[in-house]
Amino acid sequence: MLPLIAINALVVLGPSLLAVYYSFTDWNGIGTAKWIGLHNYIELAGDAEFRNALWHNILWTIFFLVVPMAMGLFGAYALTRIRRFRLLFRVAYFLPYIVASVITAAIWENLLSPDVGIGEVLHLNFLGSQTLALPTVAFVNNWAWWGFLVVVFLAAMQGVNPNLYEAAALDGAGPFRQFWSITLPSIRPAVVVVVTAISIAVLKVFDIVRTMTGGQFGTSVVANEFYSQSFRLSDLGIGSSLAMILFLLVVPIVIYNVRQMRKVDAR
Repeated sequence: MLPLIAINALVVLGPSLLAVYYSFTDWNGIGTAKWIGLHNYIELAGDAEFRNALWHNILWTIFFLVVPMAMGLFGAYALTRIRRFRLLFRVAYFLPYIVASVITAAIWENLLSPDVGIGEVLHLNFLGSQTLALPTVAFVNNWAWWGFLVVVFLAAMQGVNPNLYEAAALDGAGPFRQFWSITLPSIRPAVVVVVTAISIAVLKVFDIVRTMTGGQFGTSVVANEFYSQSFRLSDLGIGSSLAMILFLLVVPIVIYNVRQMRKVDAR
């Protein structure tokens, strides 16, 4: 295991520790960093653009913990009820997840275009509107993600004891009651894993936003601010502070979900 540990220490642990240090400095990436303490964090606390970006991340997280989760659970449960073409549906659902985000963004930009796409028909500029841009990009990201959730949930559901459903049916339980009382409790470990994966992925979402809107029209997120500060403005101190804030947001989510997994394992 030593070579693997060494590689991870070199490319993950080392840069992470340096990011902690640089978050307390004024540094443009060249020369010596100047220690300024908590100044970067204080500056971010008063930055309206950062607060808006953080709020967009929160909205995105709420959306992803509701809509794709519900779609994934429903899609997986529907697949367990059919016998023909199950593999075909699984491939069709999962395919968008493996498509590169740049390609996904390009496809949907053309589909929603106000000149040649759906936007022209509906007379709407989905990606150029302060009201529509954020939910539109979130919808595209959901389209790419929900098939992955279907596959994960389906794998968990296939491990549920079928005798439980037979006993429930004999007691008069309908499909919804069986799903609520048998399926959901039985796949709780998978739900916890998915919630953790979604929370982390959504908090660091960047590529789809950057490709579709560039963070404009009310779609800026924290990772987009990190990119702008670090690579466009060459302020690695502020950029490192933004990275640390994302890290601090992820840690409690991971800790909570690990505790939930331990509770499940204890049962």
